[in-house]
Amino acid sequence: MARVEGASVERGVNVPQSYRLVRRDARAERTVVRLRSGATFGGDEIAICAGPCGVESSQQLEEAARAVAAAGANVLRGGAYKPRTSPYSFQGLGEEGLKMLRHAGDRYGLGVVTEVMDPRDVERVVQYADMLQIGTRSMQNFPLLREAGATRTPVLLKRGFSATVQEWLLAAEYVLLGGNENVVLCERGVRSFDVVTRNMLDLAVVPLLEEMTHLPVIVDPSHALGIARLVPPIAAASIVAGAHGLIIEVHPDPANALSDGAQSLDFAQFEELMLRLAPLAALAGRRLPRRAVNDDGAAASRGYVASEPGENGSSDGAVRSSNKGVRLA
Repeated sequence: MARVEGASVERGVNVPQSYRLVRRDARAERTVVRLRSGATFGGDEIAICAGPCGVESSQQLEEAARAVAAAGANVLRGGAYKPRTSPYSFQGLGEEGLKMLRHAGDRYGLGVVTEVMDPRDVERVVQYADMLQIGTRSMQNFPLLREAGATRTPVLLKRGFSATVQEWLLAAEYVLLGGNENVVLCERGVRSFDVVTRNMLDLAVVPLLEEMTHLPVIVDPSHALGIARLVPPIAAASIVAGAHGLIIEVHPDPANALSDGAQSLDFAQFEELMLRLAPLAALAGRRLPRRAVNDDGAAASRGYVASEPGENGSSDGAVRSSNKGVRLA
């Protein structure tokens, strides 16, 4: 065994001293991040984030939110601001998309996670979102990391598509250093020499990060593979490997999606996947979200847990420790 600042780690697991805040031994307990909706990342319950790649219309989002909630998801994903390689591709609906996400999330008792790309947009996005997604292209956008760190809104930090584990963890360090301890890491694959899939999923990083950091880790099988039919088996493998959650693209009509249709599940496929995941979650010592919905898919009274407002009228986002981890107040 090797010694690192008083903590024992297995040989071969490099935990540099530059990880002052994200390293495993920086806390007595593991971090559990709780959204205002009640969804948690890092506890016994697996977080399931699902929805379309991009918010295209209120009808599309309403249908998607209803379907994923009914199937058992507890967080709605969807892009209002879309980082696209081509400037001619669909770029998202901006603030109108944010409003649609908030409305759909509230109606169906779902937390809302959406991407923010520009530090100048952070203040606007936190008015609508329960969780800020920092995407793969922005993982080392240091002004954005600092701005997200200045908020107390939970952050979903995706791994850069060419980033090492060390670079990824140091990006998280920026957010924690700013005072925001509510960070969830998301493995979404890295670029490789092989183009048969969109990216190469580093599934081994899930148990590795369990040793290296106290932060929760989830997996994005949709972007990792880029092929819808491969998403269910890799989602299942991610849960068995110890992932604290999944983020999956689900669309009412994948063939006609404005972005990432090839990797998006339809409603029937997502429902089938959720049924498949339940016993695997139990095998991993966890459980899928416990939700209650009405006949129309809207959240029942016990399906949505609102937070108490802080001084500014929104959740104060304070982080407190317990014997079960660090939870949002």
